[in-house]
Amino acid sequence: MRQVRFHTYGGPEVLRLEETADPTPGPGELLVRTEAIGVSLPAVRRVRGDGKGGGDPLPGVVGGEIAGEVIALGPDVTDFAIGDRVTSITLSGSYGELALAPAALASRIPDGASAVEAVALVRGGHVALAALSTAAPAAGESVLITGAAGSTGHLAVQLAKLQGVPRVVAAVGSPAKAEFLYGLGADEVVTYDQESWGEPVDIVLDGVGGELLPRALAAVAPGGRLIFFNSGGGTVPAYELLAGAKTITGLTMRRFVAVHPELYARHRAQLWELAGDGRLRAAIHAELPLADAAKAHEIIEARANLGKVVLRP
Repeated sequence: MRQVRFHTYGGPEVLRLEETADPTPGPGELLVRTEAIGVSLPAVRRVRGDGKGGGDPLPGVVGGEIAGEVIALGPDVTDFAIGDRVTSITLSGSYGELALAPAALASRIPDGASAVEAVALVRGGHVALAALSTAAPAAGESVLITGAAGSTGHLAVQLAKLQGVPRVVAAVGSPAKAEFLYGLGADEVVTYDQESWGEPVDIVLDGVGGELLPRALAAVAPGGRLIFFNSGGGTVPAYELLAGAKTITGLTMRRFVAVHPELYARHRAQLWELAGDGRLRAAIHAELPLADAAKAHEIIEARANLGKVVLRP
């Protein structure tokens, strides 16, 4: 099969489309012939070696999310059948014509939905709903979302409004994204370089991290909380947590699924219901062929995307 790999860490230029052996599904895995592959900021950081993947052996492969048709099952998989159309988070090797998907993280694509729609909706939507459920906004509480125009952020903006959050602040890198976000329901749009992000909020959902994390924490009102679900790392002054009685909670989908499997299943049904009746829109910024994986990463690195960037095998 054809698969995108990298033999050294770096920018988009290190990605190579190569012929590799077909994978074989192990226990708890599905082998999927991919129809759509999601590109995300964590994937870009993995190629650069900026995240926890920096110590992985080379040549490296990228994880993320896929959608396509099941063509083989692991020995203990009973909930899926060959021929099912599914979408799933993948732990590695998503940039290929074939990919292994954990059955526990996979879900069937409803009839009439496209693979591109599925890959844009499900992973980002699951992360957004998990972050919101972890934050548990009370009536009247406000929310600020970093990376708000990205694949997870633009869904989080919509889902927060659908949950009745009265003030949703979208934080982005460029004022050019403001119209897009107001169109999704954001009440305010701020840019990272602004001196002030306005009145503090009760909750921050941080999908960016890194150097932005201290500013995100500073935007939290006394007694508020920050949900940290990005791969960008970052440090914060512990005194600010103490003085402001603020909390930070980390979120990873692998643990969320393991601890809250029934809630994860409800979220999956909720996402398709909301998308099906038009209340939730998964925006597609670009669809590119697998051979243009480097171009897809360039879009993400430039923070130019409004919604999801998708590769097509």
